[in-house]
Amino acid sequence: MKQTHTFHIPVMGTAFTADTPLKVAQYGIDSVISIVDDVLLERLRKVYSEKHGFDYTEIKKSIKDHRANRITSYLNLINELTQKKYEEFTESTKEKFDEIKKYFSLLPNSSDIKSEFYTLIDNSFSFEELKKWLSENLTLGSIDVNIMTKVDKSNFFNNEELSVEYNDAHAALRGYAKSNLASSVIFSAGMNPRLYGYISNFDDFYPNENGYIKKKIVLKVSDYRSAIIQGKFLAKKGLWVSEYRIESGLNCGGHAFATDGLLMGPILSEFRDNKDELIKQTYEVLLSGLASAERVIPKNILPIKITAQGGVGTPDEQSFLIDHYNLDSVGWGTPFLLVPEVTTVDDQTRDKLLKAKEKDLYLSNVSPLGVPFNNLRNNSKDLERNEKISNGKPGSSCPRRFLALSKAYDKQGICSASRKFQKIKIKESGLDNTINLNKVYEKTCLCMGLAAPAVLNNKIDVKESQSVSICPGPNLAYFSKYMSLQEMSKQIYGMAESITRFDRPHFFVKELELYIKYFSDKLDESTNEFSKKQEKYFTKFLNNLNEGINYYSDLFSNVKFQFHQSSDAILCEIEEKKSSLANISNKLDSLIKANFSQHD
Repeated sequence: MKQTHTFHIPVMGTAFTADTPLKVAQYGIDSVISIVDDVLLERLRKVYSEKHGFDYTEIKKSIKDHRANRITSYLNLINELTQKKYEEFTESTKEKFDEIKKYFSLLPNSSDIKSEFYTLIDNSFSFEELKKWLSENLTLGSIDVNIMTKVDKSNFFNNEELSVEYNDAHAALRGYAKSNLASSVIFSAGMNPRLYGYISNFDDFYPNENGYIKKKIVLKVSDYRSAIIQGKFLAKKGLWVSEYRIESGLNCGGHAFATDGLLMGPILSEFRDNKDELIKQTYEVLLSGLASAERVIPKNILPIKITAQGGVGTPDEQSFLIDHYNLDSVGWGTPFLLVPEVTTVDDQTRDKLLKAKEKDLYLSNVSPLGVPFNNLRNNSKDLERNEKISNGKPGSSCPRRFLALSKAYDKQGICSASRKFQKIKIKESGLDNTINLNKVYEKTCLCMGLAAPAVLNNKIDVKESQSVSICPGPNLAYFSKYMSLQEMSKQIYGMAESITRFDRPHFFVKELELYIKYFSDKLDESTNEFSKKQEKYFTKFLNNLNEGINYYSDLFSNVKFQFHQSSDAILCEIEEKKSSLANISNKLDSLIKANFSQHD
């Protein structure tokens, strides 16, 4: 089968892409479902079972392994419905011909398969011939899943703590492993050795003699060093990483895992230049791991894909990444929040997204996970939280508990956005005046907020908060219209006039801007107590940013690609950012000198 698309739709929240494969897979587009929230997936299974005339029996929480069973059942249903949709689509009847043409209209004009299709239908053809050709040439988009490795809370049954395989991420992995999908699991949020070790319990993750892997492993990474460490760790267990998905640390949606000033351009360059070495090193370890596990040894070396995502918004950026860095695919996430036929967002929130400008999109501390979180100002969940604070009843009832990760006050775990946690902190603040209650109150119940759009859009009758949290990346500010899937595809592949704002900065420049602000803010937070450890961290961060700026200066001085801005304009913006960083660097020098004087 020929690869049809050079873009994919990454995971977004828990609800936003929960049923996206049903909407795009028949067009050969890969997308990702979050499998964090089994309650949401169970509700959607009921919705789609009833919609398509399938029998539905609720998997109740009283079942010990309910989480894994719910995930398996939902994924199997989505797979069955998608396969059915695809088979009907490729039956090639006159009634389906418009849908078939839509499939090819979404492909770039440079696509060989698109040219072959139009050549075929321009000549005399029968639908029987077309059906045969379609079955040989079309591909179904992959139904991938995402697991946040950090969201791995231990669980209890009848007040007894369960063994580790019942932890949230472990159960989610088991749910996927038992499904009949042939796709990929994307691990994000860093390395979880215990979870990675658990993968070895499932045969579908191992290659056969021909190198086929039914369930592939994808690692979302922010630098090359992390990739090779995790790749070798898994290879020792006989497990192959089929794709490394590089995500911008700050120019992305959802949780932001900032690097120490490492910028996307230099990171991509390192992957491009070392891809063969990455394959060679990890494959050598894999062979030893497979032998130790008494598993089948593939006849040929296994391939890997390198993909990227975070802040891309124009066709020239798309083609630049593919061609200059030899990427296999580019992720387009945030812009798809403005494509109603693809993502699940309620009307009120989508209208706020449409009107959002740079000032409305900010890096917040609302996540109970303790990781910076990209947020939309005045989303309905934050407004609900503020109203509770005003009424003297801060915090959430915490019905989901996926982020109840702290055992400081409760052996079963407690979430910092919960009412219980915040009541404790209010009491403690009476004894300890160093506790900042504003920082306590700012945490938001993301479990409920990120799931709410699916509840609203599907009119699911529940007695719970339906206020919405949403986590677009900064890139959203440069899009200002709702789009169809066809319009979005044309935007990605440059088949229509660009719909982004004319003043939109190049996505490398935007990421640089975000990192300089992040660096400056972190430095401001540290001025009262500046330690040697902080000095080392900030110096390393500054050096990485300066190296990144030098890389971009060389890149845009020599690059032959055409962008919507001229290379001179981009270089001018980079020089401005360099000047801003120099001022911050002077501030860092002053702090280091002052600290040295105090300890001299």
